[in-house]
Amino acid sequence: MKLSASAADTGQSSEQVSSYGWKAMMGSAIGYAMDGFDLLILGFMLSAISADLKLTPGQAGSLVTWTLVGAVAGGIFFGALSDRFGRVRVLTWTIVLFAVFTGLCAFAQGYWDLLIYRTIAGIGLGGEFGIGMALAAEAWPAKHRARVSSYVALGWQCGVLGAALLTPLLLPVIGWRGMFLVGVIPAIVAWVIRNKLHEPEVFVRSSVKKKSTMDAFKLLVKDKATTKVSIGIAVLCSVQNFGYYGIMIWMPSFLSKQLGFNLTKSAVWTSVTILGMMAGIWVFGQLADRIGRKPSFLLFQAGAVVMVMVYSQLTDPNVMLWAGAVLGMFVNGMLGGYGALMSEAYPTAARATAQNVLFNVGRGVGGFGPVVVGALAATYSFQIAIGLLAAIYIIDMLATAFLIPELKGAELE
Repeated sequence: MKLSASAADTGQSSEQVSSYGWKAMMGSAIGYAMDGFDLLILGFMLSAISADLKLTPGQAGSLVTWTLVGAVAGGIFFGALSDRFGRVRVLTWTIVLFAVFTGLCAFAQGYWDLLIYRTIAGIGLGGEFGIGMALAAEAWPAKHRARVSSYVALGWQCGVLGAALLTPLLLPVIGWRGMFLVGVIPAIVAWVIRNKLHEPEVFVRSSVKKKSTMDAFKLLVKDKATTKVSIGIAVLCSVQNFGYYGIMIWMPSFLSKQLGFNLTKSAVWTSVTILGMMAGIWVFGQLADRIGRKPSFLLFQAGAVVMVMVYSQLTDPNVMLWAGAVLGMFVNGMLGGYGALMSEAYPTAARATAQNVLFNVGRGVGGFGPVVVGALAATYSFQIAIGLLAAIYIIDMLATAFLIPELKGAELE
């Protein structure tokens, strides 16, 4: 472990963001961009992979599901290791694991070896969100914590946007195997940045008293109040991921099959939705640092209910383009607040564990989003399937109102 700088250098003692804080944020955001890029290019490439390897629709869909299953396992495992051995060190392990097995996907010869590579790459991917969020939160002052959480979350959307724009250009030229090799590039960039970081001061102070890895899990349910918060955050993360994956995995297919869009036009429509999501994440971070976490969540959840219902009734492609941007803003804008909320709700000894366990529980539940939306779309229509998603955001509002505390401005323990 590299030696830590002073508390001032890590940004915790003042309201000014240090150079270390910016580097920590960039390293975390680029790693998260890698995750978003990887998952969306997979969605775009499923048809090409299926044709080349002669996969059934069920096998093709399972590549996404098992990537998310791996992410859940990796998030839980690496989050606990990060609280024990350090943010920067364990982030390096996750990036190497992801890069190696994503690269191996380019050489897959059939369904089973590709499934194994995707699952193990998912294990590396799973550690990214929570550990990166913990690192960024510990490197920034309390006044700007929601902002930095939103900046890291924007990394995901930048990766997704990059995938939406680059895949139509590169896939016809380099094929799906070449695209997997392209997916390794953000991992290399993230590794280079993280290799220059030291551990945050707040983590170094906490790690003086050595604890077992299992203690971090116990801190998530240490008393009734903490257990209540953990349940509430798990519900929020589940709704977030279920809605996101349910919409985004199927949107390119829906635009192609039902509206007759080619790959390029589908990518444009998807990109506009992603830009709306990016605007929502940025706005959420600014708002949460000003009016608080709970009011911001409730506002965006209510907006999600309204926009999901509105979007499900639309049939005109041009109207859907702009409505998709507003839908994305409310449905995914909340991603900008989970990092700050979980960083403030748990002590340093369990912060990365909480981020990874709770968010990846939500990611695991979210893995069923494409399955449920696909089944409903096949039985009824894509519009009805999307419309039914509005109900989950009402559950989200109830969980926020009754289970989530207001922690704006809290100093990290």
